[in-house]
Amino acid sequence: MTLSTPTTNRRGFLKATAAALGASAFAFPTLLPSRALGAPGQPGAGNQFVVGIIGTGGMGGTHLANMLRFEKEGKVRIAAVCDCDDNRLEAAWENTGKKATPYRDYRYLLERKDIDCVMIATPDHWHAVQTVHACQTGKHVYVEKPASVTVRDGQAMVAAARANKVAVQVGAQARTAKGAWYTCRAVRNGIVGKVNKVTCWHYASPADDKPVPDTQPPEGLDWDLWLGPLPWRPYNHRYQPGNFRWLMESGGGQIRDRGAHQFSTVLWCMNADHQTSFTVEATGTVPTQGLWDTAIDMRALFQFKNPDWTLEWGQPGDKVGKLEFGNVFWGEHGHLVLEWEGGYKPANPEAVNFQMPPGAKEVYRTDEYEDFNMNHKADWFKSIREGHLRPAVDIEIAHRTATLCNLANLSMILGRKIVWDGDKQEAVGDAQANRLLSRPHRHPYAI
Repeated sequence: MTLSTPTTNRRGFLKATAAALGASAFAFPTLLPSRALGAPGQPGAGNQFVVGIIGTGGMGGTHLANMLRFEKEGKVRIAAVCDCDDNRLEAAWENTGKKATPYRDYRYLLERKDIDCVMIATPDHWHAVQTVHACQTGKHVYVEKPASVTVRDGQAMVAAARANKVAVQVGAQARTAKGAWYTCRAVRNGIVGKVNKVTCWHYASPADDKPVPDTQPPEGLDWDLWLGPLPWRPYNHRYQPGNFRWLMESGGGQIRDRGAHQFSTVLWCMNADHQTSFTVEATGTVPTQGLWDTAIDMRALFQFKNPDWTLEWGQPGDKVGKLEFGNVFWGEHGHLVLEWEGGYKPANPEAVNFQMPPGAKEVYRTDEYEDFNMNHKADWFKSIREGHLRPAVDIEIAHRTATLCNLANLSMILGRKIVWDGDKQEAVGDAQANRLLSRPHRHPYAI
């Protein structure tokens, strides 16, 4: 769905924003727990989910377009949009037909008792804090990948979802897309025999080879809110908007971005969501100038036991397919390629045409929508309606995936192998690594 071009009506926008804040415009939101659903596990009035969208640029725009389609079908009502950039916020407000209430600060949105579900598409460093706060107010959450930027943040997200009995779906859409489904059923049912190695290739990260000086933030951007839990620092164009990806504290580079997609698919195909213990050893080339500090090129090797197999991240790695990134399942009887992560591109023809053998086991599939982004959100809503609150990429699955990415970066930084105990969620015999599994959040943007 193509969003309409916003028209300028600043007076109406400011009036709507002021009305949203009302008398509490200068008060600190309390985020008291509440339950907005008509009944546990069910949508509210009119059998519609009442939705708020936090972060309206980038993937937030896709989420808004998807929700507008669901709204047209009578399945949701978009009650609120939120962004710390007034320009993006106004555009989102316009695209809802000026029906949704605009908020700059997500905490005011979460205070609303009529909102059942929130979608979070803010930069990565915000995911954990906003997800935990949303769970604490009784709201179901769809949050963009990667789930978290530290292991301890991921654990807090899982704990919040379970304690408040809400469904948290993470936006690794491949698990509900056809490409990954064809590949998963083929791999699990022996298309290449027993798989002992999976390799990933991906293009390199950029380098900040032309640094620019700090400046005042652009007009309309609340820089303090954008930073949120990060330490305060002056605005620089190399930080924001999309460049946050190339900073370790806010993005984590390609492995935490696309790795969150590829590793999620690999774990699913390998039926390895339960294999939480492993070793990881990573090396890479880190920039020597500019603000960006994530690896330009990188190699990470993960080793799993019982069953034994290895996962290798190559940046750039060995490009087996034709597209920019993908992975290869190496088995006893050959190999199978899955380009991209099985969401945006079709599966390999061998996987699509694979004939299931006698006694084969099917894998989970939902195909309510042809569009894989719509399908992934439909799976989230389904988990809420059915009351099991475990969508296809439940927060615990996504946390385990993010742990692979976060520990690879940590191994590269420390310059040594990490032996990870998944049950205890700690590095074995490595006090320094364990201290780096968390970092403080800047007050008041904290869990």
